[in-house]
Amino acid sequence: MNRVFVCSCFGVTEEQVKSHAEAGACTPRQIASACKAGTDCGGCVRRIQALLGRGACPRRQLADQGGPVLADFPEAA
Repeated sequence: MNRVFVCSCFGVTEEQVKSHAEAGACTPRQIASACKAGTDCGGCVRRIQALLGRGACPRRQLADQGGPVLADFPEAA
């Protein structure tokens, strides 16, 4: 399997970033919360932004329309 690392600090691959994005992480900050990518040296933040692009993201679309973005997330324990 060919792994392309986005974040060398935490060993996060492109596939992991894409997986988190499909699960609803639409911003580099949300990716960071999901897997720590972008929270150490910061060198991968632009690559994460490029991977996220302006692609289809249900939560981003809700935000663009002024809808509740985090309404379906369970509260933090």
